[in-house]
Amino acid sequence: MEEVWINRYRKQLVRSISPQFLEEIICYLRRLDLLTAEEASRAQEASSLPEQVRAVVDILAGKGSYASQSLQTFIETSNSQLYLHITVYEPMVQKHLESLQSYYGNGLEMGPLQRLTNLLLVEGLTDIQQKEHDILQIEATKGLRDVAKSIPLEKLFLPLSKVSIPPRISVTIGVAGIGKSTLVKLFVYTWAKGEINKDIIFVLPLTFRELNTYEKLSAERLICLAFPHITEPNCISAGAARTLLILDGLDEFKTPLDFSNTVVCTDPKKEIQVDNLITNIIRGNLLQEASVWVTSRPTAASQIPGGLVDRMTEIRGFGAAEMKDFLDQMFLDNRDLSSQVLHHIRANRSLHVLCTVPGFCWISGSSIGYYLKNSTNKSQETTVVPKTLSEIYCYYFKMALSSEWPEKPRETLRIEQAVNNSKKIVGSLGRLAFYGLLKKRYVFYEQDMKAYGIDLALLQSSLCSRLLLKEEMQSFTAYYFSHLTLQEFLAAIYYYTAAKRAIFDLFTESGMSWPKLGFLNHFKSAVQRSLQAEDRQLDIFVRFLSGLLSPQVNKLLSGWLLVKDEHNSFRSQAISFLQGCLNTDYVISSRTVNTMHCLHEIQHTEIAKTVEEAMKNESLAGMLSPMNCSALAYLLQVSDVCVEETNLSNCLTYNVCKSLLSQLLFCHSLRLDNNQFKDNVMELLGSVLSVKDCQIQKLSLAENQISNKGAKALARSLLVNRSLTALDLRSNAIGPTGAKALADALKKNQVLLSLNLQHNTIKEDGATFLAEALLTNHRLTTLHLQKNAIGAHGARKIAEALKQNCSLKELTLSSNSVGDNGSVALAEALKVNHSLQSLDLQSNSISSAGVTALTAALCSNKGLVNLNLRENSISKEGGPAIARALRTNGSLRKLDLAANLLYDEGVKAIALAMKENRALTSLHLQWNFIQAKAATALAQALQSNGSLVSLDLQENAIGDEGMTALAAALKVNTTLADLHLQVASVGAAGAKALAEALMVNKSLQILDLRGNSIGVAGAKAMANALKVNRSLHWLNLQENSLGMDGAICIATALKGNHGLTYVNLQGNRIGQSGAKMISDAIRTSSPDCVVDV
Repeated sequence: MEEVWINRYRKQLVRSISPQFLEEIICYLRRLDLLTAEEASRAQEASSLPEQVRAVVDILAGKGSYASQSLQTFIETSNSQLYLHITVYEPMVQKHLESLQSYYGNGLEMGPLQRLTNLLLVEGLTDIQQKEHDILQIEATKGLRDVAKSIPLEKLFLPLSKVSIPPRISVTIGVAGIGKSTLVKLFVYTWAKGEINKDIIFVLPLTFRELNTYEKLSAERLICLAFPHITEPNCISAGAARTLLILDGLDEFKTPLDFSNTVVCTDPKKEIQVDNLITNIIRGNLLQEASVWVTSRPTAASQIPGGLVDRMTEIRGFGAAEMKDFLDQMFLDNRDLSSQVLHHIRANRSLHVLCTVPGFCWISGSSIGYYLKNSTNKSQETTVVPKTLSEIYCYYFKMALSSEWPEKPRETLRIEQAVNNSKKIVGSLGRLAFYGLLKKRYVFYEQDMKAYGIDLALLQSSLCSRLLLKEEMQSFTAYYFSHLTLQEFLAAIYYYTAAKRAIFDLFTESGMSWPKLGFLNHFKSAVQRSLQAEDRQLDIFVRFLSGLLSPQVNKLLSGWLLVKDEHNSFRSQAISFLQGCLNTDYVISSRTVNTMHCLHEIQHTEIAKTVEEAMKNESLAGMLSPMNCSALAYLLQVSDVCVEETNLSNCLTYNVCKSLLSQLLFCHSLRLDNNQFKDNVMELLGSVLSVKDCQIQKLSLAENQISNKGAKALARSLLVNRSLTALDLRSNAIGPTGAKALADALKKNQVLLSLNLQHNTIKEDGATFLAEALLTNHRLTTLHLQKNAIGAHGARKIAEALKQNCSLKELTLSSNSVGDNGSVALAEALKVNHSLQSLDLQSNSISSAGVTALTAALCSNKGLVNLNLRENSISKEGGPAIARALRTNGSLRKLDLAANLLYDEGVKAIALAMKENRALTSLHLQWNFIQAKAATALAQALQSNGSLVSLDLQENAIGDEGMTALAAALKVNTTLADLHLQVASVGAAGAKALAEALMVNKSLQILDLRGNSIGVAGAKAMANALKVNRSLHWLNLQENSLGMDGAICIATALKGNHGLTYVNLQGNRIGQSGAKMISDAIRTSSPDCVVDV
């Protein structure tokens, strides 16, 4: 028998013995001479630990019963816990694994579940998750949580760092239909196969559906009932084996968890109320050593005190690619239909957001697919693409009634019989759905069916099985609607039908209430209850109820569930009542937004359309009444106008802004410019930015009346905000004190990337405070400080900070009186700072001394890409200094020297350097008193330079001579794409030379000759070139004395030109009639070309 022991537990031994214990076993067996030195060596040379253990076991198995008994005795006496594990726990574990693999492996397709292998790591529930209906949560947050961290499924129960411990209580939240139960199945199956969390001995998956069927249980009896093969539950309750207890679907538990009144129980054998059992397990009074994983819809998860939760995760919805893959899977045999369905979903922003939830996406995709397949033979007058929730669910019900359900029907019925049966089913299930909704019951059992008079035989029908899913376990049978919204839609149909004949309040199930006659009274009662309900659980029900009054829904369901045209009796009064709910003071909440959704469902969209049109035209000023504010709040969620940016500039007051705060919270890019906002509004916005829910990433408050107090309010919010990456406060009056507050916030904030404080009078002190912040802030990449009078002193302070700061990429200091002294300080910083990429020093009274220092720094700097020195006092002496930098610098791409005093001498020096430079792509030399000699020098450089893409020489009198030289260069140059020659004294001769170049040049795309005098002769030459040239896309010949003849030449040339997309011929004395004729001719011959005449 002893030999049987080693063979019986061979697998358990191989899996359980550690490297250290194997060494002890080998030493013990060597002392007993049961293992020779050669055998021990051979075993230890095996490739892995399991192979080493297997080798020792095989050797002993061949040496008889004494060897087997010796090993058994040694393990039993030296490591009793391991002996127990091998002989008792491990066989139990094996049976447990086999059971879980069998149950959870069925129907689990791994491909579509990739989304569930990474969860979002969140820090507790947000306000909206605790208070709002699932659908409202998705709509408000646009279906996306702004969370940076994620955690892989295999690390869900591991420590986050080397110094932390594994979580005991983990909670995973997700809205209805997101895939919580599927996630549990995926985890359990993957664990059972031995792929993840091998340190966990027992995974015990339970559902609250199952727990609903018990009144009293002990911890150990719960384990034995759910997992009969676990014969020693005390190994779990005593913590002998690491265990993960999964409690799936807290939102389906029939009894609310009351942690404040928990009766403490520490005896795992004592039977207590099931809700008390759960709270004791979560509190750690029972199964102290076990890890617990709870899944729940967000609102129900708020029952668990945050202090008890060690780790909270959230299941994310579909991304764009995942939604497409999901629909492709749905319509495997018809990819064209899948593409059409996706197109319709994307065209409806509100629907697209909801379809990030797989459960909802399946319902919507099925409904739209059914509509598309059945609309091909019908006129557009009789079929309309489903756009509202009610319409989608009508098509879903029609599909469920039809033979086109994805699965084969269980029985075939005549259509008349099917309709009659379906009325009975919908009526029965509708009552169950409605009163279940009121009681927050989402799972039903056979006793519930009997209580509501539902014939269990009726539940076997195809239609019923398509609406109500069935789960059969050993001890119970549970029924639940395939998605929460289906329960709500059925509840609305029941209420709609019952309200037409009910004489008592339907919300009182017993019927004992004040008489309530007429459908409209019942409709008002439902809406008012929804508006008053703190848990918001009636919101979607009321939307569906409103939708049943829409003409389109009546058309879809008439003759089946609705009477044809009966909605006409109630619709207008229902609309008036809903509008009355909006026409209150400036108090906008999710309730108000839901009322707007009700109006959308009922197909009354006039208010929303009026406000949306005003948003598009930026004409909201003066029209934001309480009702229009409600519409605006609704549009912030659903309108395409707000997708890229929500622009509410020049239209908001304090009261309106205050009323919209809860909706502004979720606008990713928000513009509130020029609203005359004072500091009190900044207090409001600061409170919004401080909320955990906040998703605002870009906020512009330019051109308001914000002082240092307002800046302080915003600064306080930046200490806690985790979403804002760009803040624009230009043209306000925050002053040095406001700058200090923001600078102090920047020392701690590690999210903000861009700060614009242009024109805020922060002066030298403000610049000093910001410089101090740059010493510790390692996130800010863009800082705009133009027009702030920071002077040379402020520039020096910022320069000192730049010597240490490595994150700032763009710095704008234009119009700040920086002067040569400030420039020298910045130059010193550039010698050591190689991270700054853009430096704007426009209009700073910088002369040759300053530019000499800056260009000397450029000789060693390897980071600066863009340098703006426009509108300074750089003389011709500065030219050679710039040239030296261009010869050695290999990083600078854009150099702006416009409006300086370089003259020909300075530019000639730069031109010589350009022959050697291979980095610069853009050079601005506008208004530098340049003439033909400098233009000729630049032309010579262009013949060999292969990097310059854009050259600006406007407002320089280069004349025909300079133009001719440049034209010669264009014949050989292959990189220049933009050439700006406005007001450059170019005449007909220069234009002719340029035209010749255009016949061979294939790189120039933009040519600006505005304000010259090329005349008719020049126009004719240009016209001939345009017939040949295909690279030029943009041509400006404005104010060039072309006359009618010249303009006609250009217009005629465009007939054969397929490259130009824009041409400007304004200011050429063509006259109105001539302009129309020219314009018509160009549009006819070249319809893709935009013409200004």
